[in-house]
Amino acid sequence: MLQAARGPVPSLAEAIAGEPIRGSWWGHAKGQVIFRAARAICESPEVLVCKLVDDKVTYVHRRVWPALVKLAPGFGKERLAKVWDEHTKSGAHVSRRVPFPKWVPSDVIKEAETLSMQQAERILSTALAWKPVKTRKLRAVKHAGQRIVAERQIVKFSA
Repeated sequence: MLQAARGPVPSLAEAIAGEPIRGSWWGHAKGQVIFRAARAICESPEVLVCKLVDDKVTYVHRRVWPALVKLAPGFGKERLAKVWDEHTKSGAHVSRRVPFPKWVPSDVIKEAETLSMQQAERILSTALAWKPVKTRKLRAVKHAGQRIVAERQIVKFSA
């Protein structure tokens, strides 16, 4: 699940808002609820906060960490780093990170070793399941003399 951005998996902010959010979720009527929920999730030892999906803040529950570790070479270490922000005494935000696999507990590594690639793929595909709901034409452009219609898929979480 994404923290707030739009992408191919659901967004916590939009799930709480119950609707698509235009602009920043901070200005939404449920902005404070979104903030408190995001903070609680980020503080949970059961959730990895990384930038797995489209380089956006992504929440990954511990139950799928073994599959994530097994398939890590396909994702890249940068996307699997544990990330968070801290406030300094001056009030500035500082981004922090623990590189993959330093954050991975030993029991998760052991469990990952017991999984086949197919099992790991099945676990992650279920966790990241989504399906297109509808396609909407955005605009037509010309490329090399041909008219190309760009489309955007609106996706819905199906798990």
